[in-house]
Amino acid sequence: MKPLSTRKLVLTAMLACLAFVLNTFVWFPAMAPFQHFVNALSAVFVGPWYGAAAGFLTGVMRMLCGRDIGSVVGAVFGPILGGLMYRKFKSFWAVFVGEVIGTGVVSAIVVYPLMKLFYGLDVQQWYYYIPFYTPSAVMGAAMGVATLLILKRSGVLHRMKDMLER
Repeated sequence: MKPLSTRKLVLTAMLACLAFVLNTFVWFPAMAPFQHFVNALSAVFVGPWYGAAAGFLTGVMRMLCGRDIGSVVGAVFGPILGGLMYRKFKSFWAVFVGEVIGTGVVSAIVVYPLMKLFYGLDVQQWYYYIPFYTPSAVMGAAMGVATLLILKRSGVLHRMKDMLER
C-alpha cells in the first residue's frame, strides 16, 4: 500500500474548494456543472479515490449551505468511474464517459432511495433523476476534458502530474 501523498491531499482539498466556490457563485437551477468539471480534473490528477474524497467534501460543504443529499451523491460516483476508466484507457474521453455514466446514471439511481428516505420525496420511478443529472454531467465533463486537452497541448499537464508523483 502506498503512503499518503501530501501533495495529493493538498490538491484534493484545493479541488474540493474550487468546486464549492464555482458552484456557489456560478449558479444554475438544479445543476452543478462545475462539480463535474472538477471531477474530470481530479480523476486525472489525483485518481478515483482522492477524486471521490474531493467530491464528498464539496457535497458536504454544499449541504451545509442548504442543498440536499443529492449534492453529495452526485459528486462521488463520477470521479470514481472516470478515474478508473482513465487508469485503464489513459484517455480523456474515457474520463468523460466515466463521469457521465457515474454521475448521470449511477448517482441518479442511488439518490432516488436516499431522497425518499431522508426527504419523503416519492417520485415513483427509480430513473426519475437521470434526466436531471445527465445534462449537468455532460456539460461539466466536456469543460473538464477541454481544459485537460489544453493543459496537455501546452505541456503543463505532464509537468503537473510529475510534480504529484514525487
